[in-house]
Amino acid sequence: MANPGAGPEWLFDMGKIMGDLRAPGVDMETVVAIQRKNMEALTQANQLAIEGAQAVLRYQLEVSRRAMEEFTSLFQSLLSPNGSMEDRVAKQAEASKQAMEKGISNARELTELMTKANTEAFNVISKRVAESLEEIRDFAKKRGPGG
Repeated sequence: MANPGAGPEWLFDMGKIMGDLRAPGVDMETVVAIQRKNMEALTQANQLAIEGAQAVLRYQLEVSRRAMEEFTSLFQSLLSPNGSMEDRVAKQAEASKQAMEKGISNARELTELMTKANTEAFNVISKRVAESLEEIRDFAKKRGPGG
């Protein structure tokens, strides 16, 4: 039998084993098929969550890179002997205002990325739960009253 931590393949082995343990009124093929679909949905949701986390990390790295470039540029312009001290202070104030606005915008964008990733993963699981309930209902109808 395969390692249960290896992935959904172990369900097929479990299906073989459980198939040998015939239980009256239980269609093991259907049970295993339902569980396989559940595992596939969980795998897909996990993949979407990982991709979302990677997108968030890439975004954060890009924001950090741009912020460092802007900070370096601002610092160099403040140290430059060009212009009066008042002009340099005014530039710093404007740069601070822009940095604050960018920070808010970046936080909003980051929130949207995280929300999108979570929504996509949740939708996969939600859809699978609905399908699973339908499959169980259909299975129960096939068995009919009294098993």
